[in-house]
Amino acid sequence: MHQQFNLIIEILGTISFAMSGSFAAMQKRLDPFGVLIIAFVTSVGGGTVRDLLLDIPVFWMHDLLMCGLILATSVFSMVFKSIEKNFKVTLFIFDSFGLGLFTIIGVQKGLNADIHPLICIGLGTITGCFGGIIRDILLNRIPLIFRKEIYASACIVGGSTFLLLTHFTTLSYTFIQIFTILMIVSVRTLAVKYQWQIPKFYGYESNSEM
Repeated sequence: MHQQFNLIIEILGTISFAMSGSFAAMQKRLDPFGVLIIAFVTSVGGGTVRDLLLDIPVFWMHDLLMCGLILATSVFSMVFKSIEKNFKVTLFIFDSFGLGLFTIIGVQKGLNADIHPLICIGLGTITGCFGGIIRDILLNRIPLIFRKEIYASACIVGGSTFLLLTHFTTLSYTFIQIFTILMIVSVRTLAVKYQWQIPKFYGYESNSEM
């Protein structure tokens, strides 16, 4: 049961990030091949880094299902483009759900590898964020994780909540997964709506006379 639900989470996360990458690429007016490439790296980037750190086979290299999903989602997004005009909102929705879904996958992969819980939170954050980082770099944008928006912090809050509920409550595992995914999406959404920000460091401007 758990494995089946984990597969559903992974499929939904892949679709969400593929849509996110596709719409981000279309915002930049890339051709269909460029859209496919950006969708692919957005979907598999975080999981690839995670698997390399865990020294396990990279998940998508042995799973044609995920590659097929990315291709199908990219094609669908290009067709969907003709009826969807608000790219910014659509991109935000899919990116937020991809963030929540992939964060939980990363935390679980760390737990399965008997990694310390704190490191598992880091793995969840990497899984959720790194695809978006690679996407934004390829599109010549400052990655969201480095901007004022709450992004990685939402992963950390969600990952921590997942571990606490798993270890200190008797709630069903499936309920905890769904709850923490929705928590990450909610934190990200509320942060953007109410402009929550993490305090920034401000450097001193150099004196041109010195």
